[in-house]
Order: sequence, then structure tokens, then C-alpha cells
Amino acid sequence: MVAANAAARQLGITAGDSLAGALAVAPALELLEHDPDQARQLLTEVATWASAFTPAISIDPPDCVLLEVAASLQLFGGLQRLTALITRGLAELGLDARLACAPTPLAARWLARHRPGSAITETGALAQPLGALPLAALADGSDVSRAALELLGSIGVARLAEVAELPRGGLARRQAATVSTTLDRAFGRQPDPRPRFDLPQRYHARLPLLVPTERSDTLIFLARRLLPGLAGWLAGRHAGVDRFRFSLEHEGRHPATRLEIVCAAPSRDEAAFALLLNEHLGRHAFPGPVDALVLEADHPVALAAVATDLFDDTSLKRESAQLLLARLRARLGDEAIRALSPLADHRPERAWRLVPPGSNQPPVALADAPRPLWLLAEPKQLTHPGQLRLIGGPERIESGWWDDHDVRRDYFVAETPEGGRWWIFRELEAPRGWYLHGFFA
Repeated sequence: MVAANAAARQLGITAGDSLAGALAVAPALELLEHDPDQARQLLTEVATWASAFTPAISIDPPDCVLLEVAASLQLFGGLQRLTALITRGLAELGLDARLACAPTPLAARWLARHRPGSAITETGALAQPLGALPLAALADGSDVSRAALELLGSIGVARLAEVAELPRGGLARRQAATVSTTLDRAFGRQPDPRPRFDLPQRYHARLPLLVPTERSDTLIFLARRLLPGLAGWLAGRHAGVDRFRFSLEHEGRHPATRLEIVCAAPSRDEAAFALLLNEHLGRHAFPGPVDALVLEADHPVALAAVATDLFDDTSLKRESAQLLLARLRARLGDEAIRALSPLADHRPERAWRLVPPGSNQPPVALADAPRPLWLLAEPKQLTHPGQLRLIGGPERIESGWWDDHDVRRDYFVAETPEGGRWWIFRELEAPRGWYLHGFFA
């Protein structure tokens, strides 16, 4: 047995048990084949996610990630609050993690294994908690051999405190010098440098499913398990992405379903990513049961710091509008969402065009005269223009002789008997009719 979850541990199953012994204790035990490659990928995913809290990260195989958090305590409100944030985040990743804090990496590892929840900040306070640990802890994450443990056990040593009292010369003569070196590293008497984990240039996470499924609600729930890692990768880079890829691998020979998730603006908001995923997964049909989910992202874009103001929430309104735009794109498709862009043309019906939202357009000098918000697709002839009261105008527009859409009109702002304001014009050519072209209110 390599590992056991909380339910199995309550039945008496522990890591290191033989398979036959575990099944004898719990015949209904559910067994999964251990995959070392998948375990390494999980450690990398956790380390990438944890970069949101500190850049000083080290992976300590086979099952530990070390974070140097001393420089991050003030930013996150102290050790207790930072520990709570990390614990909650790991739970959202679907992990049953054990945490401990100590001044040395090896001590933190041992305490997480045997006394989870410990929080020791001074090297001088390590003697009692480490000394009470069992002898087996000595080989956890160190080069201490099984032969050295058997030697110590044969002379009646059961706790690390007892190991620390043994003469170093005697240990060295019995080829157990690594025991003393390991204790020195754990107690901070000897440096213990660790290789630093570097964030990958692109983000890749894969989640195999225990049971293949086609249910969109189940897939949406499982997909959220991958998003914290992406958000952590971006936070560690102080960046965001304007798009990412989500793939669903199917059973059999069906090709993977690949979705391109496009954001309205670069972001690292996990909640916004989840909303967009919901929209895409909710409207897709899959060719077969899904047995794995893959999340990928690259080309991170640096995000500027958000300026905050006590009385102004303009930035929040802008982010909400961008999220709405991205959700509409996901639900209706890119071709269904368009923005208006002005054109340098005096004719109202030719003074604008449809463009993709967010596209950069050259500036255009707009008319100083009033323009209605609602322009009719085609001008509508007025049958009783005398009932209107002219309150603005005339504004003459003569243009278009070069493209066979010549207009010669005098525009007015008119008020209706009910108080509405219309934009009307009178043709300069016979029969000089009056037409309604738009509404102000």
C-alpha cells in the first residue's frame, strides 16, 4: 500500500501495509493502481498552483511540496491565515493534504507526515516535537538506509530523541553516519538547500476520470478541479490569458473534443474561467463517454495593477462588462456578437459598420450636430408632418454622388404631441417629402 485516504485509515489501513494484509483488515477496500508518472504530474500541478503564494518552491519526491513562506507572511496576513488559504485551496483541488510549518525543510516534511497542523517558527523549538517522532521518520525524505534503521531498532531505539543522544563516532563506525547528517539538517545545524521549482512556460494539466461519463453537469464539476492550477500559474507570473484550451478525451477511437475558451480581455479570474467553461460545455454534444480532461494555456499576458478608489468602481464595471461579452460569445458564437464602429461619412446610414468587439479602430471625427441613439434601418415617410414641432435644425447633408447612393436632405429635431423627440429630414429633391430617420426619446 502506497497511500490510504481518510476512510481507509479509519479502518486501520496505513501506507506500507501489504496488499494481502490490507484486504484482510478491510475486504471491501477499493484499490487503485499506483501510477508514478501521474503522481509526479500531480506534484508539479500543486507546485505550479502554489506559486500564487511564494516563488520559492521545491518539489520533494515522492509526495511532498515545500514552500518557503517567510517573505509572504505579511502579504497574506500572517502564518495562520496563509495556512488556511493553502488548506482551502488544496481541498478545492480535490486533494487530502497534510500541512506543517517548521524552520527547516526536513522538519516540515516529518511534522506534516506525523504531526499535521504543527506550526513551529523558531529553530530552538524543534527539539521536543521532532524528538517525539518515531524512528521510521528518520528515513522519510533522507538517505538513511533500511539497514541503519534496523541497526537502531535492534538496540532498542524507538524515538528520534533517543537517536540524537547516541554518540556520533559509534554511528560512523557502523556505517550510519548519514543518521547524524540527517538529524543536523532537520534541526537546522547544517544547511539543507533544495532545488528551486521553475514555473513551466506553458500550463498543462490532465485529469483522468475514474468512471467515463457524458453528463455535462458532471464534466463541469470535474473541470473546476483544473482551474485553480491555471489561476495559480498565472498569479505566479503576475499575468493573465485571453484564451485557453480545454480538451475532452473519449473512450475508444473517438477523437478528442477540443474547446477554445476565449476571454473578452486577459484575466486570471478563476470564477470567470468557470463561467465560460459552463457555457461551452453546456451547449456541446460529445461523440462518446469522456475518460480524461485536459487544460492547456500559453502566451501569458502581463496584467497591470488594478487602481482602486474608495468611491469609484469603474474597473469592476468594466470587468463585469467584459465577462458578459465573453459569456455571450461562448453561448451564441463569435459571429453573433458585434460592436459598432464609426466611419468617416456624413450619411447616417453609411457612418457606421459592424466590427468584432474589442477590435482597435482608427479614430473618426464625429458630427457636432445631435444624433439619435436609435436609427431606423430605412427612413419611414411621414404622412402628417404638420403635427410635429421643429425644435432643432436644419442640418444639410449632401453626399454620396460617387457610389450611387446620393443623398440631399435637411435634417431637423422634431417634438411629437406626446413629447417624444424624433430625427426627421426633408428631401431637397421633388417631391420634397418628409421622413422619419431615428428616435432620441
